[in-house]
Amino acid sequence: MIPTFLDTTPSLKIPPSRPLSVGIVGLGAAAQAFLPAFAKNPSFSWVAFAEPDAQLREKHAHTCSAALAPKAYASLGQMLAHEKTLDLVYVATPTDLHLEHVKAALSVGCHVLVEKPMASQLSEALEMVKTARQMDRLLMVGHSHSYDRPILEMRRIIESGAVGRVQMVHTWCFTDWMYRPRRAEELDYRLGGGVTYRQGAHQFDIIRYLCGGLVRSVRAKTFDWDPKRQGLGAHTVFLDFDSGPAATAVYNGYGGLSSMDLAFDISEWGFVQALGERNWRRKPSEGQVLSAQEELKAKKVRAATAIPALADHQPFFGLTLVSCEGGDIRQTPQGLSIDGPNGREILDLTLDTSPRDLVLKELWDALSGAAKPIHTGAWGAANLEVCEAAITSSMEKREVALRHQVGIEPEIVSQIGSQIGSQIDR
Repeated sequence: MIPTFLDTTPSLKIPPSRPLSVGIVGLGAAAQAFLPAFAKNPSFSWVAFAEPDAQLREKHAHTCSAALAPKAYASLGQMLAHEKTLDLVYVATPTDLHLEHVKAALSVGCHVLVEKPMASQLSEALEMVKTARQMDRLLMVGHSHSYDRPILEMRRIIESGAVGRVQMVHTWCFTDWMYRPRRAEELDYRLGGGVTYRQGAHQFDIIRYLCGGLVRSVRAKTFDWDPKRQGLGAHTVFLDFDSGPAATAVYNGYGGLSSMDLAFDISEWGFVQALGERNWRRKPSEGQVLSAQEELKAKKVRAATAIPALADHQPFFGLTLVSCEGGDIRQTPQGLSIDGPNGREILDLTLDTSPRDLVLKELWDALSGAAKPIHTGAWGAANLEVCEAAITSSMEKREVALRHQVGIEPEIVSQIGSQIGSQIDR
């Protein structure tokens, strides 16, 4: 593997004197979670969206005043045909449609932000990257939990050298993911579904971000152990890095123990969640088989409230523990705990910006020329390569070497560290 860096920022920059004109395709939970970030950021103007569901179109066409309401379309094709001045398209459709929608947006000259997982197959992700480079447009992948402020600060501390070089990273999640309302394709790994693609994309992004990006090989075991809810619902993945660190990603989405039981009762999005609200498997409907239509209806209801714009605590996407030569770093409800040569130091981090606010900041900084991005299409493809390798490793019972990894330039981390307003100087 030849180490490469993320040099995919286009040469054409958006003039900083005007906001980006944004079109959104797909208004599920991911896109609805982004709407507050778009609304409060003066660098973006949400002008249009494409959504095949008529009820969702009607709902969101009236979320703003009549003068500011985004125009609604039934398809991406219609939106691109009528909205000739779009600068950016945010693709938040089902994963198996990402390739088609990303290429369509790039083909008319738009920059693209695409949800994770980037695609259903690595080959599709690499095709997106190639197209973005040919069109000289920025392709970014997000949201992911590497944008969580504690993760950003962990990386900044690692880069500072205050606790020595990173040696191990472990990120473990225990949730009810498999039993939440799902479309059928969300459980099919061949369409980018299941825990390893949908949640592993977060975990591998966190691990690669903290360890520098260049995964050498993967050894994994994936699990599909509930015949009533088939799909890849759990995994244990070992990642070996070229630069020396090793990492594990453990995810169990079958709804027994919750990570919140080990993380101060705080959820993935930073709010305290009562024990009785944590597990869809244990709810009164347990044992009832919902029709596809009933499950889709329940999913729409949950999507509207599942992800808050801001919370009272830092987000906990399970447990992430970083072991460096000189100490260990872990999360607290308000920030980080660093156990190093001088004992334990508690670092509080601000709660004034959401992870999606930070996605938009990285995107704007890249297009305005203020800073290079990390979460480019090449970075997203490297995350997807880990997902794909984990499934291959499990199926073939072997270690899988990786070929499409990209690293992080140190100065990019320094820029991010200065931007997030850290309260300590290491």
